[in-house]
Order: sequence, then C-alpha cells, then structure tokens
Amino acid sequence: MNRRSFLASLAPAPRPNILFLLSDDQRWDTLGCMGNRLIKTPHLDRLASQGTLFERAFVTTAICAVSRASVFSGQYARRHGIHDFATTFPPEAFAQTYPQLLRAAGYRTGFIGKYGVGNKMPTDAFDFWRGFPGQGKYFPQGEPGPHLTTIMGEQALDFLGAADARPWCLSISFKAAHVQDEDPRQFLPSPESAHLYDGVTFPVPKTADPKYFDQLPERVQKGEARARWHKRFDTPEKYQTSVRNYYRLISEMDTQVGRMLEKVDLGNTLVVFLGDNGFYLGEHGLAGKWYPHEESIRVPLLLAGPGVKRNQRRQDFGLNIDVAPTILAAAGLPIPPRMQGHDLRRPQRRGEFFYEHLFKHPGIPQTEGLRTERYKYFRYIESQPVREEVYDLSRDPLEENNLANTNPAMLAKLRAHCDRLRTAVT
Repeated sequence: MNRRSFLASLAPAPRPNILFLLSDDQRWDTLGCMGNRLIKTPHLDRLASQGTLFERAFVTTAICAVSRASVFSGQYARRHGIHDFATTFPPEAFAQTYPQLLRAAGYRTGFIGKYGVGNKMPTDAFDFWRGFPGQGKYFPQGEPGPHLTTIMGEQALDFLGAADARPWCLSISFKAAHVQDEDPRQFLPSPESAHLYDGVTFPVPKTADPKYFDQLPERVQKGEARARWHKRFDTPEKYQTSVRNYYRLISEMDTQVGRMLEKVDLGNTLVVFLGDNGFYLGEHGLAGKWYPHEESIRVPLLLAGPGVKRNQRRQDFGLNIDVAPTILAAAGLPIPPRMQGHDLRRPQRRGEFFYEHLFKHPGIPQTEGLRTERYKYFRYIESQPVREEVYDLSRDPLEENNLANTNPAMLAKLRAHCDRLRTAVT
C-alpha cells in the first residue's frame, strides 16, 4: 500500500445520503416480495432484493399521528406523549428527532407529504419543505389531476436534482393508500391506473365471516371501525371496488418510488421503506386500524444501502421506533439515550414488544398489549371489567380463538408481563 492509499484508508467514510419513505395505511402483505401474487409493486420488490426485508415488522401504535411521532422520535407513545392529531412536539423534543439531529450535523434535509404530527407545520425546520397538514387531497387541483402521488414524485426529483455537496436526508410521507375521508368513493387512484387489476377478483378474508365480528366487544361493534366497514366493504361489489382501488394507490406509489430509486446510488444512500400502520380489509368485520390485530399493527419494512445485507429476509421484530436510531447510526451520529428503538442494520434479540393505543375517541376504545414470538395479549383498558384477549399465534395466526377464559395461567403470566413492559416504555 502506497502512502496515498494508506492515508485514504485512515480517512472517515463519507456520510451516506438517506431516503426515508413512509406509506399510509399499507398492511404488510401488500407487496409482491411479501408473497402477494396479485399486487404489482416491482420497484419495491427489487429494493427488497437489493437489501433486507423484515417479514415481521410492526408499529407500536396503529394510528397516523402517533406512529409518525414514534418514527421521528424513536420512542413509544407513552414517552413522546403524543396521542392525538393536535399535539405537536415541544421544541426540546423536536430538536431530538432524526431530521433535526441530521440537520444540526450538516445534512441537507427535506420533507414531502403528510406531516401528521400536530397542527403547526415546521416549515423552517427543513431546507426543503413540501409538507402539508391534515390528510391532504389526492387531487389538489381538482379531478382529473394531477394526482397527489405523482406530484410528490416530482417534488422528490426536484430535491434530488438540486443536491449540493452536503449529504442529504429526504423524508417522504405518502398519502397513499389512505382513503379520502370525505369522499364517498373513499379510495381515489389516478385515472392513469384505471386499467390496473381489471378482471381480478380479490379474495374475501376468512375472518370477514360475521361470526368473528360477533366476538368483538360491543363498543367495537358499534364503533368507528364498523362504520367505516359499511362505507367500504358491506356488499360484495363495494368490497371488490374498494380493494381494487386500494391496490391501485399502492401501485401508483410504487411507480413513484421507482423514479426516485433511479436517481440514487444504493452504494452511498440508505433507503428505508415503512408503513405507518396496517389496515383491515374486512377482517373481523372491520375497516381502518387502531386495534391490536395483526392486520392493524403489521406493516411492510424494507432497508437497503450501506451496511445492509443484500437479498436478506429477517424474522426478528422490526418496529417503527427503530427508524430514527437506524438513520442516526448510519449517519455516524450517536443515538440519544431517550430513543427506545434499535439500529435495524444490526441483528436484534427483541422477542417481544409493547403495543398501546391511547387516542381518545368515542368510537375507538383504547387498547394496550403485548406481542411475543408466539403469543399476543391485549386488553380494552376502558372496559369495566377490563376485556382481555389471548391468542396463540403459532396455532391461530388469524386470531380466531380467544384463550383468555380457557387458559387462566397463561392469561395471568401475559398480563403481568404486559404490566412490566408498560412501565419500562414510559
């Protein structure tokens, strides 16, 4: 080795660029790389082959605002304290989120899309800001377009095309595949996608059978998730139309992700793709998310770039609270001690996690629980007495048979363990 090569070997490695992609209401099984043979997601599937796919990824709270706060802060909701759509980060807490720590360390930062945490937009906290409050509209200029997903893709290319000598971090928070709440059609894909999935019949889930709905607490049966089920899924025709358009929104997002990936080099760019929460497609007679069933809390999670193994599928739990620590570690920055997640590039020994949903809404009962490798325990904490459920996921992956009343010893063990975890995450 000559002197120049020796000195080069001593120089610190350049800091990677970071592209963080967050989908909205996308459940874990709506990617081709997750075994879905109907959906078309070629670009995300290719990204999975170029990096690591987490087959068991989850959110610690299944609602947009709270999950986003956990992504930014690397913390459970009980620690960051955001449980609704109006609350934002206090200044000292916001300074400890991954975008602000990166900017303080010299990164050029950008944000595009649905911000989702509080009503005050941090427009001056990013070098490039194209965020919006609330849910946004799929057709900001009216129909037939341009479609919001396409607009966000163009904004991403603007940011990537204007990069300077600094390393950069671009966070993109898609609206897709969230519904347009006030529109009776609910799912509003672009006219350009009108041909996608024509002729496809989407299977109705087993637990859409009314007998599973009948097992739910009365407050859930009369709540928001059932009201939204009526809007989207209560006839066979409505079910097929809703799922078809839900898939179209995801495929449109995949197309824009592909355009972005053409502009970045995975040799020096860490790419993270995550869903903000899952989504019921009629399971248990429900729509939306919020509750601790797998359909609600399980999400897609992909990782590619420097320090990430290629073509790897991992079984350890990946969580939304892991995004911030992963990004900071990749940038060579210390992980703040109040962050509760881990660097996803490193193998984890996490065999369980705590779930909490404390959003106050008359039609959405609050829940908390525990997910282990084998069991799930959760409870509706406002019920009197508290309603508890236990599932052996190794034998009952669809959560059909509640064991809370048939295995009191297991119930007591899981209840006590959940109590300990609740204290630990605060």
